[in-house]
Amino acid sequence: MQTKDYLSISDLSSTDLKLLLADAVELKSMGWMTALSDKTLALLFEKPSLRTRVSFEMAMRQLGGQVIYLSPAEVGLGKRESVPDVARVLSKYVDVIAARTFSHETLEVLGDYADIPVINALSDKEHPCQALADLLTIFEHKGDLKGLTLAFIGDGNNVAASLALACALVGMNFNIASPEAYALNSGVLERAQIIAENSGSEIECGHDPRLAVRGADVVYTDTWTSMGQETENAARIKTFAGFQVDSALMSMADPDAIFMHCLPAHRGQEVSDEVIESRSSVVFDQAENRLHAQKAVLSQLLGGAGILPSCR
Repeated sequence: MQTKDYLSISDLSSTDLKLLLADAVELKSMGWMTALSDKTLALLFEKPSLRTRVSFEMAMRQLGGQVIYLSPAEVGLGKRESVPDVARVLSKYVDVIAARTFSHETLEVLGDYADIPVINALSDKEHPCQALADLLTIFEHKGDLKGLTLAFIGDGNNVAASLALACALVGMNFNIASPEAYALNSGVLERAQIIAENSGSEIECGHDPRLAVRGADVVYTDTWTSMGQETENAARIKTFAGFQVDSALMSMADPDAIFMHCLPAHRGQEVSDEVIESRSSVVFDQAENRLHAQKAVLSQLLGGAGILPSCR
């Protein structure tokens, strides 16, 4: 990786991303290691989490390192203590920070003031660790990435943004269908389309789920209401009616299409119970691969090629 921090999937070049995926595949087969036995990860969270916290903790432990979890109440990021001060203090104690924040700008300030790597463990703009795990999962089930089509149905949120950029980097087509008021950020769309010109893929943004999934190899959705948007829940459920991934919609995709969801899922809203429990669903493979994708990121930021010489 050419950057100190991992805040956006587009911080990576196409080559960087492919190397990280290769690392993740190898690390998944290797089990526990001692490579980072002298390193400590600080988990700095403004939002609660199941998969993000546990996968990062286990990733660092499986690489031999130590983990410190810092809850919102313990730090009061930007309230009890300024973000620059938190970054400079943690730089004296630990070797890497994984931060889960409400605002992406908070991550950028952490990165600017920290002398150590900062990883985006989720922000309002992107979820790059999820996208890396998703690509790993697709590769495992499809055997390749280039030329495949991923259809994202629902809110053009942080997960959708990272997926659009990730697909463009590896030469996958990305179709997103959202209500007009919840479309993918125009800046992200433009950036993804520029990257796609070099990789030979297509990035399409529309409002009809049926058109988006037609012939798709992967059908992906996410919650209609993310953390911090709870007051909008009733309005969002009404607006997103017709954007549920159900068996009828899945039948329009490729017969061998897989279904993906980053979880937590609201069954009966963005996805039917029948689909998420079907043979095409790989949602728990995705959850598992958060662990291995994050091991790859940590090993690259903290150890580089010395940890996995066979991948170089």
